[in-house]
Amino acid sequence: MVAAVRVNSLKPLTCTPFFSSVNSFNCPWSFVSIPTKHSRLRSLLSQMAATGEVEPQVIDSHLHVWASPQEAEEKYPYFPGQEPSLTGHVEFLLECMEEAGVDGALIVQPINHKFDHSYVTSVLKKFPSTFVGCCLANPAEDGSGIKHLEDLVLKDGYRAVRFNPYLWPSGEKMTNEIGKALFSKAGELGVPVGFMCMKGLLLHLQEIEELCTEFPSTVVLLDHLAFCKPPKNDEERRGYSELLKLSRFPQVYVKFSALFRVSRNPYPYEDLSHVLPQLVSSYGAHRIMWGSDFPYVVAECGYKEAREAVSHLAKQGHLPSSATEWIMGKTIMQLFDGKWSSVAN
Repeated sequence: MVAAVRVNSLKPLTCTPFFSSVNSFNCPWSFVSIPTKHSRLRSLLSQMAATGEVEPQVIDSHLHVWASPQEAEEKYPYFPGQEPSLTGHVEFLLECMEEAGVDGALIVQPINHKFDHSYVTSVLKKFPSTFVGCCLANPAEDGSGIKHLEDLVLKDGYRAVRFNPYLWPSGEKMTNEIGKALFSKAGELGVPVGFMCMKGLLLHLQEIEELCTEFPSTVVLLDHLAFCKPPKNDEERRGYSELLKLSRFPQVYVKFSALFRVSRNPYPYEDLSHVLPQLVSSYGAHRIMWGSDFPYVVAECGYKEAREAVSHLAKQGHLPSSATEWIMGKTIMQLFDGKWSSVAN
């Protein structure tokens, strides 16, 4: 099994002792902060932690939040032409997470606010024990995005960055001078780079391979299985095969996320029951993480159901419960130095 890569923390939010190996998770389990109105639940969880009766935490590796229409009008404007049609404010997310039993999440900067990170930053500051931020890389030709990335990480506490190849100038690739500078800077800062290959992995495969080869210290997250659906033709089989082959780069992780986007079947997406064990066989469960793609998932199958689908698929694929625990939380918790595992007072 290939050893997992751990992301360096610029502002350590860790517990003691640290992980001694991929298979030894020594930090004590705990729970994220819960709103005051749920004080009874907080008390119950504290009692469970004290007696050792604690379930493994569930962490959502991929979701979005954006301002409500009122917030957008008053303080956090949407990017022109990217006004959302779905409800995506953080209060709605917290309700969904509580119902589903999800303890924390990685918030990916939404296109609705584009490079204005002020709303997500406000959420991170308001709920520091619940959320980690993934900013959006700005590949502007003047190179201003490099300083912007540095500020978002060092000043605002973001811990990951997303590369959207469709934001690069027309005709440019993520391997251009700016792209390599951003990717290198991410490695220097110790933040993973998430790739959004919405138009297909094969279109961006050469760029990803080149970046991984040239900058092996930069951790990579492949969003939504790199948009590889269960293959039905030669091109799809090639793309899926390349997804599995990318496991040869030890810095590459896969998000088993937005299942409604990659499955050909309705909920619970049973055509992915063969995909999940194949991913585990190639990458190891310690390099795979579940993500919902909230709020889009709410209208597709529901947030709670998105979480439950993974357990169903894992059982269908005959995965051991230990593998499911890695996928549902331990992988991303290890990647971010136990961010969600500090014991609550």
